[in-house]
Amino acid sequence: MVAYQRVGWLGIFLASLSATALIMNVFEETLEKHIELALFVPLLAGHGGNTGGQTVGTILSALSAGTVKVSDAPRVIWKEAFAGLMSGSILGAFVAPIAYQMMGVSFHVAAVLFFTLPLLSMTASTLGAIIPFICVLVRLDPSVIAAPAMTSLVDVAGLMGYFMIANYVFKFYGLEL
Repeated sequence: MVAYQRVGWLGIFLASLSATALIMNVFEETLEKHIELALFVPLLAGHGGNTGGQTVGTILSALSAGTVKVSDAPRVIWKEAFAGLMSGSILGAFVAPIAYQMMGVSFHVAAVLFFTLPLLSMTASTLGAIIPFICVLVRLDPSVIAAPAMTSLVDVAGLMGYFMIANYVFKFYGLEL
C-alpha cells in the first residue's frame, strides 16, 4: 500500500521539522524584542519550499528523461545554486523595499529580508539539486524522498539563517538583542 511506503519517511521528516521549534526557542528573546520578524517566518518557509520544489521537479524530470546523469551532478548543482542565488537576490531587492515602504516594516527588518532571501534561495536550490542525485546513488526513490527531505532541511536551515542574519543586522544597527 502506498501510504505504508511513504509514512516512514514522512515521519522522519516531520520529526526533523521539530528542530524549527528549537530554533524559535533559541531566538525567543530576539522575537520578543523584534516581533516584526515573526511576520515573515511563513513567507520564508513557503518561499524555501517553492524554490527547492522547482529545483527538485526540474532535476527529477531531467533524470527520468535521461537528459542528465549522476555524473552530471556537480555541474547541475552549481548551476542550480547560482540560479537560486540570482533569483533570491532579485526577489530580495523587490521584497525588502516593499516591506519597508508599503507594509511599514522597520528598515532593519527589511534589511534582514534583503540578505535572507538570496541565502535561502541558494540553499533551497542547492539542496533541491543534491538530494535527488543522492537518492539515485543510494538506490532510494527520489520521487518519494527528495521533495520532503529538501523542504525539511530548507525550513530548518532557512529559519536558522534568518535569525542569524537578523542578529548580525541588529548588532550592526546597534539594536538590542
